[in-house]
Amino acid sequence: MSKEYKGRRIVVWPVYLDASASRSEGRKIPLRDAVRKPRVEEIVEAANRLGLNPEVEEARYPRSWWENTRRILVDKMGSKLSTLKALALEIRKIREEKRRLRYT
Repeated sequence: MSKEYKGRRIVVWPVYLDASASRSEGRKIPLRDAVRKPRVEEIVEAANRLGLNPEVEEARYPRSWWENTRRILVDKMGSKLSTLKALALEIRKIREEKRRLRYT
């Protein structure tokens, strides 16, 4: 990440929001706020809904460097933790909307 993003944008790895990951595996938010197995596409959609201008980059998460993963750069809204919690909440809403549409 270049210096131009410092302070204005944050990196979001899917594991930051993953309820199935432990804190030592990389989850950043409390378990009650986390979502199970968030996909990059869901994070991008949630960031778009929140107006955070997401950008997806191919990268390897340092704690699991052997896996090919992607990260998402988003604009910061408040602290990093509050931004991550807002993204997880929005993903929950997206999943609920899709569930309702499926059963309608």
